[in-house]
Amino acid sequence: MRLRNKLVAAVSSAVLAAALLAGCSTDAASTAAVTSAAATTVAASTVDGSQSAADVLAANKTAHTSTSSSTSASSTSAEITLSGTSASSSADGVTVDGATVTITKAGTYRISGTLTDGQIVVNAPDATVTLILDGVDITSSTTAAIAATEAGQLVIELADGTTSRLADASSYADDAEVNAALFSAGDLTITGGGTLEVTGNGNDGIASKDGALIQSGTVTVRAKDDGIRGKDYVVVNGGDITVTAGGDGVKADNDTDADSGYVAVAGGTLAVTAGGDGIDAVTDIVTTGGEITIVSGGGHGTKPADDTSAKGLKSGVITVLAGGTVTVDASDDAVHSDGAVHLSGASVEVASGDDGVHAEGQQIIDGGSLKVTAAVEGLEAADFVLNAGTVHVVSSDDGVNGAGGSSSSSDSGSGAAGGGFPGGPGGGGDSVGDFSVTVTGGTLVIDSEGDGLDSNGTATITGGTVVVNGPQRDGNGALDVNGSFTISGGVLLAAGSAGMVVAPGTDSEQGWLSATLDSAVEAGTTIQIAGSDGEVIATYVTSKTVQNVVYSSSEIKSGSQYTIHTGGSASGDSTGGLSTSGELGSATKIATVTAGEAPAGGRGGPR
Repeated sequence: MRLRNKLVAAVSSAVLAAALLAGCSTDAASTAAVTSAAATTVAASTVDGSQSAADVLAANKTAHTSTSSSTSASSTSAEITLSGTSASSSADGVTVDGATVTITKAGTYRISGTLTDGQIVVNAPDATVTLILDGVDITSSTTAAIAATEAGQLVIELADGTTSRLADASSYADDAEVNAALFSAGDLTITGGGTLEVTGNGNDGIASKDGALIQSGTVTVRAKDDGIRGKDYVVVNGGDITVTAGGDGVKADNDTDADSGYVAVAGGTLAVTAGGDGIDAVTDIVTTGGEITIVSGGGHGTKPADDTSAKGLKSGVITVLAGGTVTVDASDDAVHSDGAVHLSGASVEVASGDDGVHAEGQQIIDGGSLKVTAAVEGLEAADFVLNAGTVHVVSSDDGVNGAGGSSSSSDSGSGAAGGGFPGGPGGGGDSVGDFSVTVTGGTLVIDSEGDGLDSNGTATITGGTVVVNGPQRDGNGALDVNGSFTISGGVLLAAGSAGMVVAPGTDSEQGWLSATLDSAVEAGTTIQIAGSDGEVIATYVTSKTVQNVVYSSSEIKSGSQYTIHTGGSASGDSTGGLSTSGELGSATKIATVTAGEAPAGGRGGPR
């Protein structure tokens, strides 16, 4: 039994309890809000964000396999020839009625020619039927171009060196069972070395009522609504796939079975331009290879309509990015999960009109690389954990936010709901929620105009390197932690405005210092931190105006004095402005601080 089964029971209990407490209220809006809140809380708090790709796929329904290309193309294949408004075939199991060709037996059928207004129908219950498309052009004005209304599996093989085209009706009835240009009531496989162009004029481009598997071929889909839809799953193992959809690009929508409703990409290329979500899975999204490029809702510079979900990757349970490359430009969240997100090896680059990566529960980074080039909130989750990998975040509001609830670019501030106008007021007050930000390793660079590293609960750094190029306005801070904030290892450099200064707690095992300067220094200034002997401990080149600097490393000893200088030189590699070495030269001393003491007006230590 998958975790989802347990979630349904838990959510139902929570909703029932809420309803009983509400008494006889008939306020539909209130009931809906209670239901939604209960579902979100239970799902987010119980999904294990550390699950590997193998773990998630093993718990899901196993994807079907297909007949090999060499077997399908054997000399035993039957021939079907299309001729405008008619067709011909001498094969057993094939009947022709005007421009409608019906196949009723298992087997392999090679199809060539053109149907200007006709259809291929597969009515072979529980059978595997392979159609070798050998340069066909099929258009229907009333329904799907190819429809397997009864079949165990429909295999579409694209003959090498050929281009086939399918187009359907301009509209379907709301209750139509067949509602895509290429439709299968059973499993659907696309394979072969040729090209397939599908135009879904009336609804979806390609749809399966079971699972959809793409092994190879060049597939281009244009659809009024969803591009490629598999009810149980969509699995991409290879091929060169391009989808342009008015609705969602790739979608798995089985919301009944706990082991279904997932999308997995292991190879090939997938390029999606969608008016709705780029990839939408009721349960899981898993990438272990391949190259994914998504533009949803017009990209991060476009505000989505109020009733439109225009996220890049959207999952209901967990998104695991274990391999391959993922590039997303979304008007809504670039990567979103109602449960958890786990980055463990993929190379990910996103731009978002709202959150770069959002998880209602855990967001865990165990490897790979993540680059957020534009976002309101960069990375947001109830529990954010960086164990390994390289992360670089650019955001107009908070960079990393340990918070709960879905953020919105129309919300103000950066309290528990996150989001907010760029550079809105920081923090969630002193209320400490059940949220956390944890860094044990890896590299995290933040460039934010709101709070840089923000937790509405606790924050812990035990290793890795964290560099925060924080806000320039006093309403936010480079660091903002409502609860305990401790550091016991690694390197922390946080620079920003001086209006809301937060430093690690005095109970931290590793020393730290916080220096508020008499006046702000401009972008491009080299700041040196030196010990009492004049030896340079840290060199940092500002990328924006700065008036406070917080620094921690194994070289900082609590109670010792350190001097802050401007000028001198920086050398070696730079991580977000923090250089590997530097020299004072003729630098000017601008401050002296004692490690472990928070500056006047600032905060340090447990609250």
